[in-house]
Amino acid sequence: MTEKKRVTLKDIARELGISVSTASRALNSYQGISEETIKLVKDYAEKHHYIPNSIAVNFRKNRTMTIGMIVPEVVHYYFSSIISGALHAAKKQGYRVLISQTDEKLENEIRACHNMLAGNVDGILISISNETEEVDHIQDFLDEGKAVVQFDKYSEKLKSPIVTSDDLESAYRAVTHLIEKGYRKIAHINGLANVRNSKDRLAGYHKALKEHGLDFDPNWIPHCKDITEEEGFAFAKQLMESSNPPDAIFCITDSVALGAMNYLKQAKIKVPDEVGVMGFSNWKISEVMNPSLSTVEQHGFEVGKMAAEILLKATQNPNEESTNQFTEIKSDLIIRESTQK
Repeated sequence: MTEKKRVTLKDIARELGISVSTASRALNSYQGISEETIKLVKDYAEKHHYIPNSIAVNFRKNRTMTIGMIVPEVVHYYFSSIISGALHAAKKQGYRVLISQTDEKLENEIRACHNMLAGNVDGILISISNETEEVDHIQDFLDEGKAVVQFDKYSEKLKSPIVTSDDLESAYRAVTHLIEKGYRKIAHINGLANVRNSKDRLAGYHKALKEHGLDFDPNWIPHCKDITEEEGFAFAKQLMESSNPPDAIFCITDSVALGAMNYLKQAKIKVPDEVGVMGFSNWKISEVMNPSLSTVEQHGFEVGKMAAEILLKATQNPNEESTNQFTEIKSDLIIRESTQK
């Protein structure tokens, strides 16, 4: 079977007896090209299923119309929402998005950055891994004049726009809610101590306790390494079997909260009557837990959409200064059964 040849701009010009530049201008309805020629060229192109060579067009514009997106996890509900928002914004402006997952490993992040830089993406959206401290591999994009926008987890060593949720304030509101519900001994299963969103949520936790005159036990703040359900289970067990058990647990994510609630159920500790549980991120599973989980909705779609819009604006207006832009998307507290004693 003979492979069907794709119709090119040269084919159209040759068949209609016009120059390639005239055919191109007619397809784009340029001024100075007669209506008759425009119709003739467009009719021929439609009849023969002509598809513009976007690579050649973008090469002339010094753009690939492709952006990179590097995330710690693709299946994580919050990050999948961010990806959806970024894809929505990019598609609206005719851009493609290459997505790479780091699994929270610096090595994978460096490799992804090198591959995207070699692939000549117009810019990148990135949420750094938990292992990332030095950022030379990201700085390489800025050194080549390419746009970089950080989202969620970020490094202050980079001069780039940042889009994130209001982790400190939403953690403060989450713990304040627990206090208002009568809980007084509130533990916080946190993330890695050096990770930005972990630090901000811990700061919000401390702010709420201090504002309400509540003491805390340093042993009430265990730190997850991998932010998993298994760690939530193990730390809840550790907390509740200690000599000074808490009466509420504020968790770094809903997956950790799920593990904590599984332990409490196994130990026959009633939620919320004996122990309240608060999550973070509003995973879909939080609605169907028994009892349903109070949590924080971070509006990941809006974070991704905003980050992509800022990046695309920067790629299209490279001379416009945006390095100091910091955008926080306000989160919402979602109150469900796990804190309603």
